[in-house]
Amino acid sequence: MKVLCFWYATEEEKNYIKNAMPPGTEVVAPKGSYFSRFDCAYADVKDLLSDADAIIAFSVPPGALEKAEKLKVFSWLHSGVDDLRQMGVLRLFMERGVKCANVRGANAIAVAEQAMMFIFALAKKTVFKDDAIRHKRTLFPLYADEYRSTMLDGRTLGLVGVGEIGGRIAKYAKGFDMRVVGVRRNKGQAVEHVDEVYGLDDLHQVLRQSDYVVLAAPNTPETHQFFGRAELEAMKPSAFLVNIARGMLIQEKALYEALTSGRLRGFGSDCWWNYPFGTAFPAGGGGSRLGIHRLPNVVGSDDQSANADDVLVRLIEWGTQNILEFVNRKPLSREVRLDLGY
Repeated sequence: MKVLCFWYATEEEKNYIKNAMPPGTEVVAPKGSYFSRFDCAYADVKDLLSDADAIIAFSVPPGALEKAEKLKVFSWLHSGVDDLRQMGVLRLFMERGVKCANVRGANAIAVAEQAMMFIFALAKKTVFKDDAIRHKRTLFPLYADEYRSTMLDGRTLGLVGVGEIGGRIAKYAKGFDMRVVGVRRNKGQAVEHVDEVYGLDDLHQVLRQSDYVVLAAPNTPETHQFFGRAELEAMKPSAFLVNIARGMLIQEKALYEALTSGRLRGFGSDCWWNYPFGTAFPAGGGGSRLGIHRLPNVVGSDDQSANADDVLVRLIEWGTQNILEFVNRKPLSREVRLDLGY
């Protein structure tokens, strides 16, 4: 069996995968110069594709998978597979009968902690007050609306998406005595640390009662830009919105208008919009064409929630487990539903 790494794997990483596999397994990775070792160039991998039985990947060079004619199983080292769907990879796998698994949950702790960081930064006006002390500005008078922070204790957190990440956020929120309500596809299934579970049709009911709303849902055809003007108008003007999932869940213009008109108190995000060809991109990479990332009531980072201790090791461990399950003819515990796209 041949396992191909779609990144410039170190010898230590290749040996880890090889030692986990049955004897005789070959593990290969591209070689060459790179800017990021997790971005795989087609030129460096093209000669390794034809006889690969399994691929474990951080990224996919365009056109590469079409050349992997012996491919039987693909292990994606991310939770979301919307990039694969947009590239036509999931459709290709359906046509060829290739199994696909992801590592959902591997970065759940890190991403949930990032979500809580955003909640605290917005509630406690962290960036604003840090800037004030750096420039020796006194925030006076005390308890004025523009200076007073908000509380978590006794407030309601609305979670849109209660999977691995959402469940972890709920656990953390209960530690601050928050009431937690969740929205998920299967509203009949109780979730630990979530006080009430609602279905997608009840989203506005959840938004109306929430002081903080966190988006932790996958980007699927059903959720793509589902959060627009109607959803923002359903929220309390005093509420905060946090997106820890995918930028394309939210309609950009509607969010900008809500943040600049006082309709929404604040926004925190680690994920931003992807723009189609021919559309103006924000300068410097991640962010918003409309400058949402520069608004005073916004805090953000650019795809940094999983950039934390322990995460890389766990991604490779879980990605290797996916292939090992396939080799041992066991059900893939993190198999991707190719028809649903997650």
